[in-house]
Amino acid sequence: MECRYYISSLPANAERLAHAVRGHWGIENRVHWVLDMVFDEDHSRMRERNSATNFAVIRRMALNMLQQHQPDKLSLRRKRLKAGWDNNYLAMLLNL
Repeated sequence: MECRYYISSLPANAERLAHAVRGHWGIENRVHWVLDMVFDEDHSRMRERNSATNFAVIRRMALNMLQQHQPDKLSLRRKRLKAGWDNNYLAMLLNL
């Protein structure tokens, strides 16, 4: 048996609170899944000092840029690879 504590301004309604908690973790799990599929984040070997945190921020920024670019129908992973191979495409993603 596990016991977890949450701080909330919601009224004490177990069903509603459970729905809110599951919704939060559902979003978190979807973001993690996308980062793992696009950037292979689970296999990252960065462990020293702040490198893991710093690169997590950079990956999320890159993911947001890739997601905002809608005109082509490439997958996020293909967009990332194309940006690494094609400087013009990278500049377009960065709006330079």
